Amino acid sequence: MYIFKNAWKNITRNKGRNILIGIIVVVIAAASSITLAIRESANDIVNAYRDKNKIEATIGMDRNSLMQNLKKDNSSQEGMINAFNKIEGVTEEEISKYGESEYVSEYYYTYDLSVDAKDIKEATDSLVKETTETKTTTEKRTFGGSDFPGFPGGGEQFKRSTTTKKTEKIFNEKAQDGAFTLIGYSSYENMSKFISGDYTITEGKVSSDFESDSVVISEELATLNELKVGDTITFVDPKNSKNTYTATITGIYKENTKSSSNMASMFTNSANEIITNITFIKKILAGNEELKVTITPTFIIKNVELVEKFSAEVKEKGLSEYYKITSNVDEIESATESVDNIKVFATTFLIITLIIGGVVLVVINMINIRERRYEIGVLRTVGMKKSKLSFQFMTELLIIAFVSLIIGAGIGACLSVPVSNKLLANEISNASNKYEDIGKNFGKGSFNPMEKPGNLEDDTGNDNSSNEKNETKENAKDFKELNFGVAKVSEVDSIDAIVDFKVLAELLIIGVLLTILSSLASLIAIARFSPLKILKERG
Repeated sequence: MYIFKNAWKNITRNKGRNILIGIIVVVIAAASSITLAIRESANDIVNAYRDKNKIEATIGMDRNSLMQNLKKDNSSQEGMINAFNKIEGVTEEEISKYGESEYVSEYYYTYDLSVDAKDIKEATDSLVKETTETKTTTEKRTFGGSDFPGFPGGGEQFKRSTTTKKTEKIFNEKAQDGAFTLIGYSSYENMSKFISGDYTITEGKVSSDFESDSVVISEELATLNELKVGDTITFVDPKNSKNTYTATITGIYKENTKSSSNMASMFTNSANEIITNITFIKKILAGNEELKVTITPTFIIKNVELVEKFSAEVKEKGLSEYYKITSNVDEIESATESVDNIKVFATTFLIITLIIGGVVLVVINMINIRERRYEIGVLRTVGMKKSKLSFQFMTELLIIAFVSLIIGAGIGACLSVPVSNKLLANEISNASNKYEDIGKNFGKGSFNPMEKPGNLEDDTGNDNSSNEKNETKENAKDFKELNFGVAKVSEVDSIDAIVDFKVLAELLIIGVLLTILSSLASLIAIARFSPLKILKERG
């Protein structure tokens, strides 16, 4: 108890020096609380984004391996195409086998099927091979008689050559069974190109009934064939023209990717892509077992660290050397890069603050010890042990640090709240805009799925439009509980107490560490000081 009383007396006796130490600690505490709060806020946003974004792994063509192997065995383009046609696609059974993994939480797949259609034109280019064929025939002509009067009878053989040209179409059998490609999905969440904004609905919408006979076509196909929303398309089995299937156009989309600006091509890559559902494609497949469908799987990996392990496991389970596992990890990391940069900046600033503050405290404490040498000599002379004396000096610093930490934490809380909320508000705005864009991509207008639809009433209390109200409710129902790879940060629109118990605990640890660090100078000095020498110098 004596040590604490004596420490408090020394603090009140040397107010100027201790106030200076307190101000330094307050600045360190305020800066630390701000940076810690920003780090926590940024970390929460990043974790929320990564939690809401699923790690997706897909099976894609390993084109480097493919070209090396095909070029090695087949030098001509025709031979490479024929060899490629022999490569087996991934089956549903294989996808199920790959999906039964401890690294996978769920999986789904899309269907790609090439078909023909009645009364509509396709937009495509083909590789055409021209061949020349020469036929030689032999004829016998007889001289004399009525044909050649005056010549003796006899004959001679004549050879006649006929040259003909014909063209042969060499094509990829996997993708060119028909003029158009049907792409089937099972839900909105699987439609990655609409979610990313590569495709956007310009008329109508993507039907929410994934068991209906409905399709969405490209703007180019619609313009070329003068089709509109509500029209029907009759699809034809490319291997059996007797099998036909009719679907209704519910929407028209455009492609927004860079590939759509290719000046060397009249049409975009998606010109002949027709969006539908898996149920409709299965109906077509049921009519002809010879039809080839391409199945593209998507596996949801539990966390980032398991992607490489899953890739190795799939290879062990028998995935062809021509295929490889690709993921969206890079996309997710790049999406949170700006927030990660803020967190790194805050951490760096915190480290620099602690280093500079620690050095300043050590220097001030060394000056303090030097000024109080006589006091140290007297206390040592009357019998106070070095350990108790060192503890007294450390107690003085702890009291000053504790009070200063409280003041600094309060200042930091006042300053960090608006900064962190500004950061959060920007993320909410970005996420809301992205969700709203996704709604437009699906033909849902400006509806924001992150917000509640409300009652849609005007200032007079009357409904603006029953149709608008019903459509908005329908959109809300379609998008309910769906995850489009965007963090729903609007669920937390403000932060009431950024400097929470975790930050206070971290500040306390920082204060204790700085106190111990700055006290090392006093411990070393007290251990080296000789009481008699100090008193003699004083005398």
